[in-house]
Amino acid sequence: MSTEILLVEKKERVATLVINRPEKRNSLSPDLLIQMHQTLEDFVQEDLVRAVVIRGAGDKAFSSGYDIGAIPTEVSPRTREQLREQNPLELALNSVINFPYPVISLLNGYAFGAGCELAVCCDLRIGADDIRMGMPPAKLGLIYQLSGLTRFIQVIGISNTRELFFTGRYYPAGRSKEMGLVHYLLPRQELESFVYEMAEEIAGNAPLSVKGTKRILNLLSQSFKLSDEDRREANKLTAQAFNSEDLKEAQKAFLQKRKPEFKGR
Repeated sequence: MSTEILLVEKKERVATLVINRPEKRNSLSPDLLIQMHQTLEDFVQEDLVRAVVIRGAGDKAFSSGYDIGAIPTEVSPRTREQLREQNPLELALNSVINFPYPVISLLNGYAFGAGCELAVCCDLRIGADDIRMGMPPAKLGLIYQLSGLTRFIQVIGISNTRELFFTGRYYPAGRSKEMGLVHYLLPRQELESFVYEMAEEIAGNAPLSVKGTKRILNLLSQSFKLSDEDRREANKLTAQAFNSEDLKEAQKAFLQKRKPEFKGR
């Protein structure tokens, strides 16, 4: 088994990025996210890849989310600001969104938290019919970043985003598709062939047409804007939760494999 945390495979004009941390349920570490960003940037410079597939190693998880052990809870205001400006997760997600050509998430297992957001950032999401998807910030004492909430609203609408984040549930495949988290669901034995057939079809289309269309769609999605005052309020709320006792309790409970006891402070 390879020790590389991100595997890169190429076949003609289709590239595959494999999140290779099966022992950690393919959780997203800062190093892995930076590698994903750099790899996509390299593809942009080469301009040879016309479609990208992102998947998890093994058959259990696409990604269980951000590596919870890597979330710092006691940091200075300056460090917190640096993390916000140079957040490896945002770096990788923006690289997926802004990659000139379509990116497909091959959901070969569950996608939770940041793993679910990574899938949502892809242009197309195709999964096995036994996957689960969900966003657990409410169960961890976190308020999700404004940019992340915005992405979910753009993809699944505000009503489904409310349910997804208020409940913190892990939804089965059928409900995930109803909510718009996934486009297609297939039996596992058909999943890979379906995904790569579509990827090859996209890669064979006129590059300027596909590239231009994705860019225009991205520009249209930016029409959802907040005022500076509203943005400051949202960031303040996120920071308050980030420094809360509830977040520390959630981390302890996670490590101790018990239900957290939240106090609302």
